[in-house]
Amino acid sequence: MTNLLFVCSRNQWRSPTAEAIWRRRPGFEARSAGTSPNARKPIGPADIRWADVIFVMERKHLNRLQAEYARLLEHKPIHTLDIPDDYRFMDPELVEILEDAVKPYLEPRA
Repeated sequence: MTNLLFVCSRNQWRSPTAEAIWRRRPGFEARSAGTSPNARKPIGPADIRWADVIFVMERKHLNRLQAEYARLLEHKPIHTLDIPDDYRFMDPELVEILEDAVKPYLEPRA
């Protein structure tokens, strides 16, 4: 089982959508969190420890994580998806963008 953590700012639209998509897939567990103290689910050290792979929606989320959790992130693969905050929860276009952006990082390597 691979634990995937999806991170955006307020944990309202993008990261919960990614969590909903990937937690239904066999072989994956998924969680989501936000970098803002006002996030629906603010990220914490336990989330980072739990994750095998971390996906952030924008570079600013990566910067915030590195500023606050540098030591915990030392050996974690983190990928920036470059998905702007232009979508609502489960927007079909967002679902398609997330699937296309995340899949290459999770495909088995030959």
